[in-house]
This record gives sequence, structure tokens and C-alpha cells, in this order.
Amino acid sequence: MPKSKRAKVLHLTKTQKKGKELTLRLYANVRECIPQYPYIYVFSVENMRNNYLKDVRTELASDSRMFFGKTRVMAKALGDSPSTEPYPSTSLLSAHLTGPCGLLFSHRDPQSVLSYFSTFHPLSYARAGILSTRSFTLPAGTLYTRAGEIPESEDVPLAHSIEPTLRKLGVPTKLMKGRVELDEPFEVCKEGDVLGSGQTTLLKIFGVTMAEFGVEVRAWWLKGTGQTEVVKGAGDGGGGTRGNGVWEVEMGASDEEFEGFDDQE
Repeated sequence: MPKSKRAKVLHLTKTQKKGKELTLRLYANVRECIPQYPYIYVFSVENMRNNYLKDVRTELASDSRMFFGKTRVMAKALGDSPSTEPYPSTSLLSAHLTGPCGLLFSHRDPQSVLSYFSTFHPLSYARAGILSTRSFTLPAGTLYTRAGEIPESEDVPLAHSIEPTLRKLGVPTKLMKGRVELDEPFEVCKEGDVLGSGQTTLLKIFGVTMAEFGVEVRAWWLKGTGQTEVVKGAGDGGGGTRGNGVWEVEMGASDEEFEGFDDQE
């Protein structure tokens, strides 16, 4: 049977893709920053959270500039060989641009940058797929908002409206006189477990944070001498946690997106 023409969906707004335009802009911006800053750092991000990365950018905004985009484009801007590098030894940084990582151009010396990142480790709610850092069990009896994480005198009973959600997540709760009750302890997770979406939802309901955001410097480059140093103990990371908005990690770029780079130099 032919498809009815009356069933067409008419979109009132149209947007044009800006993939190549953004790629060329990122390439040009990285090239432009190389002569403006004495230090270039390659950094990786653990447990990516956009709001925390924005906090880092705000802290460093006075004397630094951060890029967190397509790794192949940033590597291309630094040079993938001695013959294509814009400054001596910048191509040595390209090998460290793998996984969820970015570039930091800064006037701050390595000691200052490493010291700042070593102290910035805010906690956040875990996402599915990460390992549990501790065990967590819901106690029997009336459930409170923090489920025993703080003294009951400082806590309040869980709202009755959440009880259906808990049952959907597999917690055998019941309502008794407007309070959410549990007949026996319920284990949400054990230390070392790979967390599922249901477990992370329960942890968030009860305010349990297990994900630690962190920024790690992998390597740095000094413009004056061309010195490149790999930070001991820094891993290359792996995988990618996709974020939202301007901080989204986009891994890789098509060969077509590299066309026109020579015209940008």
C-alpha cells in the first residue's frame, strides 16, 4: 500500500551542519595559540563531568586557554611528524592525544599546573559501567533520605512519592502510615562491582557519590627550548565519556575534514 502523502512530518526549523567549519576553526585556534603561550600541556580527564571541566577552565582563564575537541584535529595542528610540526618537538605531544583528553596552553609552569590538578578532585554521582568504590546497603526499617549515611537525628524520612520508583528498581519496599519501610536490609552494590543503571539510580536517590572527577597531565612542552617531558605515572586513558554542549568529546575525524588545513597556516 502506498504511503500517504498526508503523513509527512514538516520540520519548521532547519540547521546546517558545521562539522568541517568547526574542525578548521579548532585547527586554526590551536595553531594560533602555540606562539602565544610558553607551555603546552596534554591532559586527560577521568569521570568526565562538564560542570567540573568548566570550573577548571574558569580557574585557568586568566592566563591559559583550554581545548577539548577532536583529538586527531589537535594532533594535526601540533604536527604528526618533525616535517609538519609548527615549532620544534610539538609533534611529540601528538602521541599522547588519545582517549578523553585535551590541550592546555598556559603561562603557568608545570609545578603550578600539576599542583592545581592534584588538589581538584570533586565527587559526583556514579554512572553505569564504572566500578563501585564501596559497598552500600539499605538498612531495614524506615528509610531515610541518606539511608544511614548520617545520623537519623540529622536526616528526614524518605518521601512516600519515591516508593513506587524504588519498587521498580527492585527494592522490596512498602508504605506504612505514609512512611517507606523495608523489612530486611537490601544490598545495592558491593565494592568492586560494575554498576548498572538501576544501581546508579539508587545511589543517586540516597545521595551516595562514588565517581571522582580528575584531570591528569600526561605530557608538557616548553616553547623556549622545545623541551618535551612525559609525566611519570600518567596513563593514556581510554574510552570516551561523551558530554554535552561545547565540552563534548568527539573522537576521531574523517579524512575529508583535514582538507584545507594547508590553507589555514
